[in-house]
Amino acid sequence: MPSGRVGVMGFFSILHPGSSEAAIRYSEEQPGCFRDLNFDQIVATLTAGRDAYELKPFFQTPLHDPEVIAYRQAVMLDVRQEGIGAPIRAFAAEMNRMREASTSTGKLHYPYQKARWFADVVEIYFRASQALCDGLKAANPASSGIGGFLAYLQTLTTSEAFQALVGETQHLKEGLASVRYDLLIHDGTIRVRDRGPEADYTADVEETFRRFRVGDVAAMEFKFPDYAEMNHIEAGVLDRVALLYPEVFAELVSYAERNADFTDKRVLAFDREVQFYLAAIDLVARMAEADLPFCFPEVSATSKAVSCEGTFDLALAAKLLKEKQPVVRNDFHLDGPERIFIVSGPNQGGKTTFARMFGQLHYLASLGCPVPGTSARLFLPDRIFTHFEREENIHDLRGKLQDDLVRIHDILQAATSRSIIIMNEIFTSTALQDAIILGRKVLEKVIDLDALGVCVTFIDELAMLGEQTVSVASTVVPDDPALRTYKIVRKPADGRAYAIAIAEKHQLTYADLKERLA
Repeated sequence: MPSGRVGVMGFFSILHPGSSEAAIRYSEEQPGCFRDLNFDQIVATLTAGRDAYELKPFFQTPLHDPEVIAYRQAVMLDVRQEGIGAPIRAFAAEMNRMREASTSTGKLHYPYQKARWFADVVEIYFRASQALCDGLKAANPASSGIGGFLAYLQTLTTSEAFQALVGETQHLKEGLASVRYDLLIHDGTIRVRDRGPEADYTADVEETFRRFRVGDVAAMEFKFPDYAEMNHIEAGVLDRVALLYPEVFAELVSYAERNADFTDKRVLAFDREVQFYLAAIDLVARMAEADLPFCFPEVSATSKAVSCEGTFDLALAAKLLKEKQPVVRNDFHLDGPERIFIVSGPNQGGKTTFARMFGQLHYLASLGCPVPGTSARLFLPDRIFTHFEREENIHDLRGKLQDDLVRIHDILQAATSRSIIIMNEIFTSTALQDAIILGRKVLEKVIDLDALGVCVTFIDELAMLGEQTVSVASTVVPDDPALRTYKIVRKPADGRAYAIAIAEKHQLTYADLKERLA
């Protein structure tokens, strides 16, 4: 049913509240931070098996209004309940069946067959809509999103237009079911006529041959080929049956022509948009099986006091679960004037993972999704900027240091006090003293912006720029420093990781020297 036929104006989208004018314009391009944060991997996991819905734009468009985030969180809470989620999933399955049937119908060539199959498509849609309405009504949803859609669906399914088409479809199919005819086949000729007065001789034949029956025998069945498209003989028979029942077949053709646009735009939009919630719920459920918790974060567009307990890198967790490896969880918090984590520690100790995790959490929160962890309080940024190490590009004729400087400059020019800036091992291609000077200047700019951020570095001096910076470090097993715990804790930078990194860079570790001297 076209939405114009129904006078319900209170619901437009399950992804955002308000009118159609307030609708979000979804981005077809992924944000620049996706690759560095491995968020492209997260989106691929979320959308796997849902390609038909084209969900990526929903995940590529963060929100900037806490009220819209609250709207989505409430919908998510509703949909994850069995009483609401089950009818929605059943509806989605029927809508998939409707689309498949519609695609098959579109490939047919014979008009009567095509029109008859179309009636089945319409019936699937109306039954699915009514079943969803009944299921949601019984569940009594709490969110304004599901509640608004239910009110819209109730008005739609009880409307005169909806009920008229339901009745017309039923009447048409009953009329077609009443068609009866005989085929007279003789010498390669097929005649079609009205059902004659001949009796049904089935019982007589069975009785005649009953005396020849010896025990039970296996039934012999012949299965006719079940091709979707009729052949020319079947089509010829159908054309002649239509001549015998002109009123019924004229109604069939007219029905298909008049009701070509039978679906409601908002119902179709709901079918697609609700997959955003189902995708997130299904991923959380898989993580829960491995005892990895998720929570709905408290989100603020003003407070920069952020924290999270028992959290983890979602992209890495998905990979580790496939490999049956444990997932290490971490806590963090920033309070008062604190704005920037300066992360140091040994190589392969989880520093970059911490930086990615910080960005992932804030991006997930800006979508209205649950985030990894037992509790979370997060900031709603206008943008998330990332600067991770890149391979040199031979085509831009820039050296690695120049490329780092250009990229950092562009970030600082575009960033605001509401931005999050995540930097991973910047200025590693220059001398230590130059890296200290450049790193300090960059962080001072970030501090002046009052932006939140994470800076992964081996330069300990950057952890002591003022009250805005917080030193955290990856830790090792005390009795065996070669073993990483992947835990990130608040502690002063101790310089050991940098010395080891320099030794490894110049092949001056004990193992390297021993091998060379040998």
